[in-house]
Amino acid sequence: MERKNKRHSALFVVLGMISTLTLGFTFGKLAGEINPQTIDSAAGLIGLSFSPAEKDSMISRLEFQLRNLESSREYKLDNSIAPALVFNPLPIGYQPETRQMPVDFGLAENVTLPNSDVDIAYTPVHELAVLIRNGQLSSERLTKIYLDRIKTYSDTLQCLITLMEEDALAKARLMDAELASGRYRGPLHGIPYGIKDLLTVEGTKTTWGAAPYKDQEIDETAQIVEKLDEAGAVLVGKFTLGALAMGDVWYGGVTKNPWNLEQGSSGSSAGSASAVSAGLVPFAIGTETLGSIVSPSTRNGVTGLRPTYGRVSKHGAMALSWSMDKIGPISRSALDNAIVLSVLNGKDQKDPSTIEAAFNYSADKDPKSLKIGYFKSFFEGNRSSENDRKVLEFLENEGFELHPVELQTSVAAGPITMMLMVEGAAAFDELTRLGWDDELVAQNRNAWPNLFRAARFIPAVEYVNLARQRSILIQEMHDLMKEYDVIVTPSYGGQQLQITNLTGHPALCLPNGFNGGGSPTSITLLGNLFEEDKLVLLGNYIQKNTDWQAKRPPLFNK
Repeated sequence: MERKNKRHSALFVVLGMISTLTLGFTFGKLAGEINPQTIDSAAGLIGLSFSPAEKDSMISRLEFQLRNLESSREYKLDNSIAPALVFNPLPIGYQPETRQMPVDFGLAENVTLPNSDVDIAYTPVHELAVLIRNGQLSSERLTKIYLDRIKTYSDTLQCLITLMEEDALAKARLMDAELASGRYRGPLHGIPYGIKDLLTVEGTKTTWGAAPYKDQEIDETAQIVEKLDEAGAVLVGKFTLGALAMGDVWYGGVTKNPWNLEQGSSGSSAGSASAVSAGLVPFAIGTETLGSIVSPSTRNGVTGLRPTYGRVSKHGAMALSWSMDKIGPISRSALDNAIVLSVLNGKDQKDPSTIEAAFNYSADKDPKSLKIGYFKSFFEGNRSSENDRKVLEFLENEGFELHPVELQTSVAAGPITMMLMVEGAAAFDELTRLGWDDELVAQNRNAWPNLFRAARFIPAVEYVNLARQRSILIQEMHDLMKEYDVIVTPSYGGQQLQITNLTGHPALCLPNGFNGGGSPTSITLLGNLFEEDKLVLLGNYIQKNTDWQAKRPPLFNK
């Protein structure tokens, strides 16, 4: 894969060589000799101690390992190269359903075309699809509405990196021509959308939101973008992300929350969620490693779906954590996310972590046939909000039987998240060793530069043992979840966000009102591995019978 990155100029090659030779272990070489004193210092960092004889015996081996490390670093590893060890979230004895049935989204036969462009802009995908299919609305007109809104509001929100106006209009006109000739590709035919700018599109920059990569071009197109293109969707732009998939701070500023322009949009799918909330696109693609769909969906008052790990190909996406990264849609409704997921779903030979699994959604299934649990203690006292409890009240008033359950595991999730730090440090090895991390905007103790440096001192032995604990966590969560179809939880209840990201379970994040300061809040539905259809079934029922997701940020409702 050819990269056109100004960071690879001769100047920086020379600087990199100098850094490697002079700036110490963090920059690629241990300073000074290896002796019992340096072994004591290193051992202290990881809570170990050795006898004088043990230290003396280790010296020659450590020198040998250092030479091997220096030799291995001479081979340039692209971010797209995944480790040979592939994470698999499937518990012992479990296999997902692979027989794909016809998908029925229950789309209406007819939808009334809104009178104003702003009302059209805020129309959900499942209604836009009907308007386009029936010839009431052209893809070209719809695309122009969103392009105009992007050009009007994206600077205010600081949510856009690349506008793809010319390509978008060409694709929209093609979709209109195809429809006129009798070809209809499905519910995403002619529907505009945006992507998080860690997904590649040939001929465009892919900046990862970070200054060292702001001129980077990667000469390929992400697998999911190709799938959406084939489904007829119209890509209008690439939206911001917090640098290297953390937060909402990127090299061009801070992406804003449309409900409160004094507040960031959260992240790291910052631009995707902000743009959907402000009516700049009807859906956008985000990614989540440890909350990057759930958090901005909550902050911006939109609906985010984090699919099961392995359902969606990551080929062409920036790698932060090969064992935790997941790609999913952010939109105005659970049903919209199902429509998008049906396109994204599928095993990909280019991504060995993908798992073959069907996505069988049927609008005819009765939501009240689902067995629904809720994490009881998370809804008690100050651990949740009144908005969270109102969701349970709504479900009970609608006749759903709710079963109390507790989230208890024998292993703690917190330490296991160090696997993310190790994988991130490996994915951005050169960033640390060559000093490029100084160019990132965020430089606090909890920002990537410091986290990547510290992660280099997590021993490989401990990483493997954390992975073994993760296996136990996967099995325990499966044993808990398999008794229910859906579990309702406050979005930040306990450690569920950490645990389910580690185990690969899917989550649907829904708006459920506003807090005292007027900011959106959310509730999360959790499901068994590869059972997103059940999350959508219940989520769609909730949204059809409430109006939390229909609210619009006043500054952008014009």
